[in-house]
Amino acid sequence: MAEKVLLVDDEEDFLDSLAERMRARGMNVETSLSAKEALKKAEAESFDAIVLDLMMPEMDGLEVLKALKEKRPELQIILLTGHATVEKGIEAMKLGATDFLEKPADLKSLTEKIQKAQAKKMILVEKQTEEKIKKIMSERAW
Repeated sequence: MAEKVLLVDDEEDFLDSLAERMRARGMNVETSLSAKEALKKAEAESFDAIVLDLMMPEMDGLEVLKALKEKRPELQIILLTGHATVEKGIEAMKLGATDFLEKPADLKSLTEKIQKAQAKKMILVEKQTEEKIKKIMSERAW
């Protein structure tokens, strides 16, 4: 099954180039040039992974990460940045980021991280489904 990925970056040339390279590897890729648009897309659709730029004009990647994880904790978010610091990486991981990579990201490494994120999300969703079924079963008098 092809990985469904949302790429979020305010640099249009970088975004288009990365999306094209990922599609060439068989991924189903959607893009967003803004944090607000990304939040809307993530609420409306399901993604295996979200690759999110850390530095954006209206809302930084950490704010977007926090908002996404509050609404959908199962989301697998990989932060990408050209301005990496250890502090930002630690903060991102504490907020629930799956991983943190520096630009320009090695496509092979990014692809592997997306595949791992997809597998992790599938496990989380399966657990959530099992918990819902158990709850329904315990609430009903069969």
